[in-house]
Amino acid sequence: MIRPAKVAILLFPAMFVFVLTSAVRAQTPAEPCANLTTLQIPETTITNSEPVAAKAKPATPPAGPAYAMNLVDVPIPSYCLAKGEIAKHTGPGEKSYSIGFALALPDKWNGRFLFQGGGGMDGVVRAPLGTQAAGDEPALARGFAVVSMDSGHEGSMFDLSFNRDQEASLDFAYIALGKVTTVAKEIIAKYYGEPAKYSYFVGCSTGGRQAMLATQRYPLQFDGVVSGDPAMRTGYSRIANAWNTALFNQIAPKNAQGKPVPGGAFSESDKKLLTDSILNECDALDGLKDGMIFNFQACHYNPDVLACKGAKADACLSSAQVSALQKVFAGPRDSQGVDPYVGRLYDAGVAIYMPGTFGTVLPQSAPGMFGRPNLSMSVDVDALERQAASDPVEALTDTTWTNLSAFASHGGKLIFFHGLSDPVFSPYDTLRYYNEMAKDNGGADQVQGWSRVFLVPGMNHCAGGPALDRFDALGAVVKWVEQGEAPDAIIATGKHFPGVSRPLCAYPKHAQYKGSGDAQDAANFVCAD
Repeated sequence: MIRPAKVAILLFPAMFVFVLTSAVRAQTPAEPCANLTTLQIPETTITNSEPVAAKAKPATPPAGPAYAMNLVDVPIPSYCLAKGEIAKHTGPGEKSYSIGFALALPDKWNGRFLFQGGGGMDGVVRAPLGTQAAGDEPALARGFAVVSMDSGHEGSMFDLSFNRDQEASLDFAYIALGKVTTVAKEIIAKYYGEPAKYSYFVGCSTGGRQAMLATQRYPLQFDGVVSGDPAMRTGYSRIANAWNTALFNQIAPKNAQGKPVPGGAFSESDKKLLTDSILNECDALDGLKDGMIFNFQACHYNPDVLACKGAKADACLSSAQVSALQKVFAGPRDSQGVDPYVGRLYDAGVAIYMPGTFGTVLPQSAPGMFGRPNLSMSVDVDALERQAASDPVEALTDTTWTNLSAFASHGGKLIFFHGLSDPVFSPYDTLRYYNEMAKDNGGADQVQGWSRVFLVPGMNHCAGGPALDRFDALGAVVKWVEQGEAPDAIIATGKHFPGVSRPLCAYPKHAQYKGSGDAQDAANFVCAD
């Protein structure tokens, strides 16, 4: 049996002698799949290991947020599926806890390991396929060994009751990621007879936070990391969500009990009016009117252009609606005029799930987020700000540390992506972190050598919206790590715009139409300042 310490020793010579090619040599198993249940690893029990036959497309995964799956209908090759639990213990109320995980070990392995990020509060072990930000080919289909986890507890998407147990709370915050990484690498080394040559992490939302966690707390464990729409400081994003919800509830129609009608602040025609107005002003800034705003930095939209001159009508917005939009998109303010969270962008997809109509996640519960609506018409920003600043759990889970010198020094590469119409976490917050990280790590030019941001016009939270939301960030980071080719752009497609492709350009550049050629084809766009 190969112990974790020995795995680490073996990794280094492999990294130095490996010849970088676009495809890693396929490795077949050295051990029968069924034998993995007898593997002795400290704190770990492999409860089941069995061969899984090749499938025409991925099986339906366990319950969980759709954005964490992003399934594509492609063949999945045969593999060995090992399931287990780590650090099993009994918490308050005699409730049992452990870190559940599932590891897919393909029969034809490409020598790479991928950690698949979770979503929400986790609580379920999702199918280890590696579909997020992988374009049309999941990581498992490419030959990656893929692991997923429940972060140390079982529960529904936004069940926070596990925080009663200190160990489970710490597992969710950061410890589970480190333990699962170590165990997965040891199982891989035993099963194939050699350790993984390269290790990657890809996730969105909570998975995006976990991806940042991988670079900040486990900087030597991963070679390439992709973080999407990260939930990096939820205590402060909650302030914005509560602010947005209250402002929209104030102007929403009221029911017989005097409560606001959920999502009633804007009718469907109001939303279409707003979307059309935003596109009319900003769509062509990238050289082409196509329903997508790539040059968002030049978009200075103000909804006051839609203000009614008299009574509310279908072709205009009331002064109350305009005022609420201006305050929501500017971001929350406390009594001192300080903004505890960033604002939002006016983008093609914002009216679909407008901030505030989507909902808000509150401490210890989740009213308004995939559950009963939040009907509050007031918000105490100062109180929420104090709570976010003093919450010990937030202090553990927030991923705002910018010193990534160890990650960068060992050759790590970090890609961020974020939907410009994300109603949960503002893309401005990801840019805020990236700019601070650049300042603290030698400046933007130096950091561009190992980290880049790609922004997706129209995309909601991790996927969806009027967007080209299918792109291969995984392939881009692999090529960067293994061949040294930094991604200036990643090609994106999507069901909303069939037959259309565009380059997602590395921030601060954006896709600009050349002025000639097929406007459907990404080849006729350049990355412009």
